[in-house]
Amino acid sequence: MSETPVAQYGLTVEIHTMKWTEIPTGQTNGAFQRLMVAFGDRADSIVERINADEAVAPRVATLCYHNGYEPSVSQEKARKIMSKNFFGIEDVQKHFGVTFSKRQLAYMAEIPFSEEVLTECKDTHILVAYAPMAIVAVRTKTASVKLPPKHRMFYQQDWYDNNEVGNGAGALEWHLVRKTSVPESKSKTWQEQQDLLDHKIDETPEANVMVYTIIGHFLATGERLFEKEYVRTRTLDSDGDRVLVGYFDAYGLYIVDWSGDGPSGYVGLSVARKQ
Repeated sequence: MSETPVAQYGLTVEIHTMKWTEIPTGQTNGAFQRLMVAFGDRADSIVERINADEAVAPRVATLCYHNGYEPSVSQEKARKIMSKNFFGIEDVQKHFGVTFSKRQLAYMAEIPFSEEVLTECKDTHILVAYAPMAIVAVRTKTASVKLPPKHRMFYQQDWYDNNEVGNGAGALEWHLVRKTSVPESKSKTWQEQQDLLDHKIDETPEANVMVYTIIGHFLATGERLFEKEYVRTRTLDSDGDRVLVGYFDAYGLYIVDWSGDGPSGYVGLSVARKQ
């Protein structure tokens, strides 16, 4: 058993891995036999190809690891442009344990943003394959992730568990979420912040999209977004108070309901590109 660290800003997310030589022989033999049976009458030609072409075995392994998923050309281009700021289907499967149907994969195959827009946003935004998920579900799915001592994924709070916050999980779609608050958006009211946006291009995301993006990006890269600021979302809690997320430090991600939409030097505005 080994641990692969993903470190940034002195923080580490540990991902457990195991070499095939460390797996009990009975399990490896069983897996090999099932694979050979699946090859059927073409087993000889497939085995020959695996031995002759070094690229085949890694590709088969990747397909198995990603539950048979292979990124589309559009997704591969997007990942190349966005680099670490891309949280795609493979990442969702790996870090959130989501299984997509063939219909869902087909729906997500085409990135809805142009290469020009992605190039413009490659350093400032994260392109996220959003699988509808309530905030509580994100917290539950990541509860077993091993972090350094005294570090947390979520700040210890449960006010939103039964408050219906972030439970309207939304739709399966791609989001292009800014990694920081809107420039010059602090110390402004909600309406003043909204006036900073070109609403033909940008919109303020829901709280569950922001939480999903922040946690997913951290799991994939080790980078904590919004470490020293809160950002407003467009989500309101059951009392009509606006939901803020941020201050994602060692104590975990904070999710706050704030009465009123007044100005604060600690509160900016979250934003994402419209499709």
